[in-house]
This record gives sequence, C-alpha cells and structure tokens, in this order.
Amino acid sequence: RAAAAGKVVYAGDGLRGYGNLVILRHDKRYLTAYGYNQELLVAEDDEVEAGQTVARVGQTGAAERPSLHFEVRRRADPIDPLAVLPER
Repeated sequence: RAAAAGKVVYAGDGLRGYGNLVILRHDKRYLTAYGYNQELLVAEDDEVEAGQTVARVGQTGAAERPSLHFEVRRRADPIDPLAVLPER
C-alpha cells in the first residue's frame, strides 16, 4: 500500500535486483519504493492515494522468499522510514 499520496514515476522490472518495482513521488523531496512484487497494480503517471494497494507481494528480483523491499528516499538519499512515517 502507498505510504502517502503521490504519483507513480516508475512501474516495471528494469532495475536489476528489485524485480517488479513501483516508485512513487510524494512531493519534491520524498520518494518511496516497493520492490520484489508479484503483480503491479499501477502504471507510470498514475496518481495514488495514501493506503492504496499498488502491488501484490511476490518473490522477484533478489528476493529468496515472498517479501517486500520498501524504502524511503529524501531527494536521492535513502533514509530510515521510521523517521518520517506516522506511528501506528
């Protein structure tokens, strides 16, 4: 599910090691990436809402078992997601 509302800037399997990958741009500073998916449910240029399902977990790319690769980037730098995501 999308961590926040945004726009799909990448949806595909062309980045080595990530399998089926979705990248969302949330504003000029933040991106989130969701990798190793079995099925992508969005396409490039789609607008998504916070919590919207963007893909189904899978075992593609470097994943050795069904899993999700998730990361948050501030500009180009990966950051600790706990620093910016709301508490549950």
